[in-house]
Amino acid sequence: MSELKGWRELPIGAIPFKLSTEFKTGDWRTFKPVIKQDKCVKCLLCWIYCPDMSIVWDGEKVTVNYDYCKGCGICAHECPVKAIEMVKEG
Repeated sequence: MSELKGWRELPIGAIPFKLSTEFKTGDWRTFKPVIKQDKCVKCLLCWIYCPDMSIVWDGEKVTVNYDYCKGCGICAHECPVKAIEMVKEG
């Protein structure tokens, strides 16, 4: 069996037969969320609403796993204290 293709090599409408953790889809985004730790109240609403499970809570602070974050901005929209800013990638 030949090596499986990456997501960029798949034709439109293809179904990848890999786990979602094997596809680092973070390079799809145009904007990335940046968490202002001094403003964050650790309510974890961003973690709850993130559709890609890219928000990480280590027990002390909230961070973003940019390998999987697609930059949708839901986390920033749901943050009650506006501690997450969407910043243009690049």
